[in-house]
Amino acid sequence: FYKSDPKKCTSCPFLERCTRSKNHQKVISRHIWEEYKEKIRQNRLSVSGKELYKKRKEKIERSFADSKQLHGLRYCR
Repeated sequence: FYKSDPKKCTSCPFLERCTRSKNHQKVISRHIWEEYKEKIRQNRLSVSGKELYKKRKEKIERSFADSKQLHGLRYCR
């Protein structure tokens, strides 16, 4: 959790857009792995990440399709 300093926020010109709390404090909560999720997101949206994602249908999705079609895994319990 991040909590802003109410003393600094009181004089901020963006206070109305930022928070509506009575104590003039902005609280931001982030997932515990948010830093890693951002790194993954940047990697996925890079040029090399986009190239790898295009190959996904050939490599990964094909193996799932074969498992369903050839090995009877269409329906599982």
